Amino acid sequence: MKTLVLGLGNPILTDDGIGIRVVREAASRCPNGKTRFAEASLGGLRLLDVINGYDRVILVDAILTRGGTPGAIYHMGPGDLLASLHSDSSHDLSLPGALKLGRRLGMKVPDDDAFEIIAIEAQDVLTFGESPTAAVAAAIPQAVDAVLAAINAPR
Repeated sequence: MKTLVLGLGNPILTDDGIGIRVVREAASRCPNGKTRFAEASLGGLRLLDVINGYDRVILVDAILTRGGTPGAIYHMGPGDLLASLHSDSSHDLSLPGALKLGRRLGMKVPDDDAFEIIAIEAQDVLTFGESPTAAVAAAIPQAVDAVLAAINAPR
């Protein structure tokens, strides 16, 4: 099974880069040569090119939820996401929409049950800074453990 662990975010926007930080740490601790680790600062339709050809994707990213506690870790699937309220363009699609379109176009993208999202509640995704806030930084070890557990989970 071809697996991709993908960290998303912008590493110079405080907590927005947490997905990339977690994936870098998980890659350094994963002896499994069958798993590919990558990072990207994109979403929607552009994400299809990155995930095309994989049987399984573990995506790690920051999330902002109403009333969420910074540093909280959520395990989700694409169906748990609503249409994106933050997008680079009004012509772009949410992750579930992009996956659906990719499948309809015949691309090899994972089924929803083979697409896991590990999301870390952010506190600040707007301030320029190369370090996450304290609460989000404290969640990194637990998020890395979650990624490694997902990689090693029986399929």
